[in-house]
Amino acid sequence: MNRHRFTLGRFALMATLLIGAAFFLAPLYVMVATSLKDADEIRNGNLLSLPGSLNFSAWREAWSTACTGADCRGLQPFFWNSVWMAVPAVLISTAWGAVNGYVLSLWKFKGSEAFFGLLLFGVFMPFQVVLLPMSQVLGWLGISSSIGGLVLVHCLAGLPSTTLFFRNYYAAVPGELLNAARLDGAGFWQIFLRIIVPMSTPIVMVTLIWQLTQIWNDFLFGASFSGADSRPVTVGLNNLANTTSSVKAYNVDMAGALIAALPTVAVYVLAGRYFVRGLTAGAVKG
Repeated sequence: MNRHRFTLGRFALMATLLIGAAFFLAPLYVMVATSLKDADEIRNGNLLSLPGSLNFSAWREAWSTACTGADCRGLQPFFWNSVWMAVPAVLISTAWGAVNGYVLSLWKFKGSEAFFGLLLFGVFMPFQVVLLPMSQVLGWLGISSSIGGLVLVHCLAGLPSTTLFFRNYYAAVPGELLNAARLDGAGFWQIFLRIIVPMSTPIVMVTLIWQLTQIWNDFLFGASFSGADSRPVTVGLNNLANTTSSVKAYNVDMAGALIAALPTVAVYVLAGRYFVRGLTAGAVKG
């Protein structure tokens, strides 16, 4: 009897999970299927129907560049702008957050807790309130409407989160380990580079994935601080979807959305297990 109940309970659980997964993945299926259809098949077919044949013309149109004056339709230049912006911003903000977390957890100074509390305001503060002062600062530095300016903005915007991640992770490091290193003559940077960094792989992976997702998917900063030659892929996707045309090209819009999402999807598919391990690392002490 107990075994029968266990079997029914497990079946109900699996059925619920499968239904939830199907519901969650249905929009992705619609996007992929629509991107592989031509315009006539979209108008005459069913939303959930499979494409009659694999047609990648919408993908080519969404990727290729077609400019009219300063207005470009294809995602290719915007995609590479996001690459040149996201890679340095992710690396710099992660390294910066690691040093901050190291100092605030293992090299505490007078007022460090108050400083950390103030820094945490950046995690909850809406980014809209910094648009005007950030725009003024970028103008003073002479890097407004450039990829360098976007890198700086994302490094500053991501610093509270990266500091929080590393600070909480390093708080679990035994103080005796640092004391032993100090007795052996190791200084601030020697301890950080030779002891702390090698044990930081889980939280580094979490931070890299988190920052890449936030920076790549950002639209607010990209629309506010970019110029004609530095717009990220999210702005390019918005331009692609809002291009005036007599007939709405849903297949091109869906292909463009998938192209814009491919890097973050690939990162989670390839490194998702490291993200989960990093989130749980240090959760249990002792």
